[in-house]
Amino acid sequence: MDNQVLEVIKKRSSARAYSDEEITKEQIEKVIEAGLQGPTGMNKKEIHFTVVKGSAPILEELDEEKRALRGQDKQPHNFYYEAPVLIFLSAEDDFKWSKVDSGIAVQNMAIAAESMGLGNLIIGCVYDALHGEKKAYFDKALAIPEGYSFQIALAVGHRTDNKTPHDYDAAVQVSYL
Repeated sequence: MDNQVLEVIKKRSSARAYSDEEITKEQIEKVIEAGLQGPTGMNKKEIHFTVVKGSAPILEELDEEKRALRGQDKQPHNFYYEAPVLIFLSAEDDFKWSKVDSGIAVQNMAIAAESMGLGNLIIGCVYDALHGEKKAYFDKALAIPEGYSFQIALAVGHRTDNKTPHDYDAAVQVSYL
């Protein structure tokens, strides 16, 4: 079957190297629009998107906190591999479907970015840092609304690596009843 969407999904992989080339405001808006178009439980639309430039000092603090919680020394790359833009998704704390809805939104965004020729990386590794002792500090710095918590993030930029998409084994991973 020849299908443009399926081809984009098939070729998408996590980018772990980015050029210094900026992405445009229009590109960022299109990626976010894809996230906003994702379905949400009960059509609640409880996802909040925070766009942060990769050079923002708060990201270094977040990287340090993540490493401290994991007992890691300075790494060769920060948690977003020096991407020029990060988009943090937060959602209502007390809504049952917030995690699922955030996952749907970030996947829409990753596929949209890929379709525009942008590399991207779905990020969850800062979850503990954004839910730990410094949660209130990071929530304020990242404009996460009150009553919301970080769910997942997406790094976006012009990729410079050629990482192969993940393989899978449908015979093991899929059951037909």
